[in-house]
Amino acid sequence: MPRTRKHETRSGLIPQRASLKMPVIGMESEFNVWLDEVEIIPENYWTHPKNFIDAPMLAREKTSSHIPTGGAVYFDRGVIEVVTPVIELREESTARMVRNLWESMQFVRDQLTRWEKKTGHTVRLKAYSSHYNISYEIPKGLQNRHRNEKKLALLLAYLLPVPVMLVAANRRSTGIGVRPRGGRIEITADFTPDPGLMVAAATLIVGIVREVMSWPSYDLSVLRERGIPVIDGVVPGKHTTRKGWLTKDFHYPRSPFTSDVNAPLWTTQLGETKSLRQIGSDVAWYFRRSIRRYSDPFSFRLLFAILEGRAASLLELIDRPAAYEDVGRLCRWGSVIHELKNYQSELSLMHDARETWRTSTIDEFVTERERARQEHASAMADVASNEPRARTLKAMNADEARKIALLPDAPPVPSPPPVVRGRAAMSRRRNDTPGKLVPPRPKDYLDRRAISLLPTPSRRERDRRRGRDRRKRQYAIPYPDRRLTRSVYEQVFLKLVSGGRLQMGSDLYRPIGMKGWYQAIFRRESDGKERLFSIDQLLRKMGDWV
Repeated sequence: MPRTRKHETRSGLIPQRASLKMPVIGMESEFNVWLDEVEIIPENYWTHPKNFIDAPMLAREKTSSHIPTGGAVYFDRGVIEVVTPVIELREESTARMVRNLWESMQFVRDQLTRWEKKTGHTVRLKAYSSHYNISYEIPKGLQNRHRNEKKLALLLAYLLPVPVMLVAANRRSTGIGVRPRGGRIEITADFTPDPGLMVAAATLIVGIVREVMSWPSYDLSVLRERGIPVIDGVVPGKHTTRKGWLTKDFHYPRSPFTSDVNAPLWTTQLGETKSLRQIGSDVAWYFRRSIRRYSDPFSFRLLFAILEGRAASLLELIDRPAAYEDVGRLCRWGSVIHELKNYQSELSLMHDARETWRTSTIDEFVTERERARQEHASAMADVASNEPRARTLKAMNADEARKIALLPDAPPVPSPPPVVRGRAAMSRRRNDTPGKLVPPRPKDYLDRRAISLLPTPSRRERDRRRGRDRRKRQYAIPYPDRRLTRSVYEQVFLKLVSGGRLQMGSDLYRPIGMKGWYQAIFRRESDGKERLFSIDQLLRKMGDWV
């Protein structure tokens, strides 16, 4: 059993925090809910997910329940949140994690569709965000002022945004965040509607975070010492939720989300001028061995195809893909969003989504983010007004600094007029994004999903493959996951939600709930006595289920 605190043992409480023997990862995604095309707060309408899910579930905590995929679903501050079980770290673990997330999302979507048919209502899931969690196993006693969770999160807040935004973000995104969560590091970003891109993003994040964790120091100076480029002068701000850091679009000299990713617009701390794509590629290439350690071959190739310009990034599309507006219908596991299927045609479209789902054009979004940048600059100027002159100049951009340096006493920066914004009824996100058309790709651009490194099979081989039942799928999967096995921890959760019983000697135990992610509560059928098992204990008893 995991170690418990003394006061918890005396009071009989079940320990809320524990550790597993293997390092793990996990994901969660959040969705706004639109009922009959009106945004609602799901907990106010349904109270509990069981009121629209009619399949057996395993109780967890409050409004959280485990579903047949092994993941969990619950309500959280105005959204529906879908979470994966813990997945142990090993080769192809990122693909297993993302697959489980999409299976859980599709289960929730299918249950809502059944609820629609029974009630006559319509329900739409609008993508909000995704969080990537990676365990941090270094004990508190071995941490110091140069090497701890907070220092690691700050270092990652400088290192991760550029490569992550190229793979996971879209033109209406506004930031990439990093949060220390006590025993794990959490990376926050927008939801990515394409399964292949999400696996590539998870592979990138996990590979970089795990490698940086092993460094002897998390001081920012190590980035220059190791020659890893980051955009010069960008300082992350405070995260909007919980502790941590968030690098927003207005922390940059210009928004990286709406700029040309191939234009050499950015100066690094090493004094080089590079494009966003070059910086992201250089960062990922430095960590390529760690990234490969946890990836599958397809996702590894796709990741570097995007970073090197051989495949399209969502930042190169005209606008955010329409799939964000109806997750589970417009994007599903085993599919590719239509904007990436036909990239050249997408460039010729000025409106790529249903107008009823758009609250603003991409140009209006860019204008709004410029106003946010002005507000941020004004706030920073007010803070800097009481600081030494040199620090004030450093906090401002280069053009303003040169102008002010020529004046003996620079006038204060005038505050911009207040911005009046329309507020969505219950949205956690302000109106999101589209700007200028990006330059067209070369005509010889190859669809990343059509490239094969294997020789063309013979007719006999093709006939043999067609004859297999496993090949008779009606859709194209984003990468070859037919041989992708289940995580061992994932198998434990699948057993817990299967309705089976665990045999211990002559006794049978039935799972009745979960406490956190690491302990399961069982009830003995003979006398009703409850017993707690850790996930690691259950892993050793996988052959004892009946």
